[in-house]
Amino acid sequence: MNDSELDYSWANGSLLDAAGRLQCPADAGVARDERLLRFVLHGVLLNVLGAGGLLGNALAVVVLSRPQMRSSVNCLLVGLAAADTVLIVTSVLLFGLSALYPYTGHLRHYYYVVCPLLTPLAYPLALVAQTMSVYLTLVVTLERWVAVCHPFRAKALCTSARARWYVLGVGVFSLAYNAPKFLEVAVERRAAPGLEPVYCVTATPFRTPLYVTVYIHWLYLLVMYIVPFSLLAALNACIVRQVRRAQAERARLSRGQRRELGLATMLLVVVLVFFLCNLLPLFTNAFEVFLEPARLDALDPLVKTSNLLVMINSSVNFVIYVIFGEKFKRVFLKMFCSGRCARPRRESPEHTRDDSLASCGERVSLRLVRNGTLRRSRGAGGGGHGGRGGRGTRVYYPGAEATSLTALSERAPPAAPAPPAAAARWNGHANDHF
Repeated sequence: MNDSELDYSWANGSLLDAAGRLQCPADAGVARDERLLRFVLHGVLLNVLGAGGLLGNALAVVVLSRPQMRSSVNCLLVGLAAADTVLIVTSVLLFGLSALYPYTGHLRHYYYVVCPLLTPLAYPLALVAQTMSVYLTLVVTLERWVAVCHPFRAKALCTSARARWYVLGVGVFSLAYNAPKFLEVAVERRAAPGLEPVYCVTATPFRTPLYVTVYIHWLYLLVMYIVPFSLLAALNACIVRQVRRAQAERARLSRGQRRELGLATMLLVVVLVFFLCNLLPLFTNAFEVFLEPARLDALDPLVKTSNLLVMINSSVNFVIYVIFGEKFKRVFLKMFCSGRCARPRRESPEHTRDDSLASCGERVSLRLVRNGTLRRSRGAGGGGHGGRGGRGTRVYYPGAEATSLTALSERAPPAAPAPPAAAARWNGHANDHF
């Protein structure tokens, strides 16, 4: 941290605010309309969404960590929720709380002392968390692609132990890629006789023009957008095609197959929200590559909106799980509503856990018999047959080349017969974004 002791003649210039107090160079001459936009987008909306996102991610981790929810994809979703939580906390510290003072005049000490001192650590951690969020979303999609399009490899590749290694690998990659960010930021102390000192965030000499062009602009665009967006688009196109094929034979799918179909649908929604919330950040980062530095200030409203969209993407997954994840919703209501909010229905015993959090197929009641197996009971729409409930990874989808489940059933492990068919950057006024 640099310590710059300034004489009063310097402080008597443009770096005094209207009240005669010191301010940082980036705050001088900022129009009231710009401060209002920042207050609305970051000071109000980002903080409110951040509070809701922290609560939702905490609840998601608690529910997904239950023994009956244990599976490879749920382990990845816990890692995703943890990364989103770090991103929310750092965003609130860097953008949310710091947006209050320029417009309201409150929290001056936080704006000029606490936030600048936190920035050298919070700024790179925010980018590490964002990179983890992007690539964990990609890993979740890859896991679903294996389960849906290559089901016979899923038992070996889609395990909870491997999922933990995937999360660790993504974390190491994210930290290594963003390691230079820890060298980009410096804090300068500015003071004058008789005036309260302020701390200002500045760029270090490490940010050379070549570094900014190659690493911050081009490499960031490639690593954070072009590569993950392309892979997500290709993998989800395969998943959608396979889901549509499976929907045509839905009546012949087993309960495990229908559950995997529902899980794939739910995660498609997660990826769709990811695309929508990251399109504007993609465009703003692409514009920065080609625009002249003197014209970057014109992107400031888009940059602030992009930060808000990133916050939305990190905060909304819990809502998606509740809406599309039937088992997630059932376990959540059982844990936090003591059964009063949930509709009466029979639960699967914990030692016969489902391997995923979604179950969107036909509801089949289950009962436990003495030998510990699960037997289907007769439903309202037709008769059922006895069968054994396996504890393995049940992800058997019709293969890409198959037109029915006949060929697949010859290779699949014994399963219950199917029922009959029925009818950033850091400074508030600079181009700061993730």
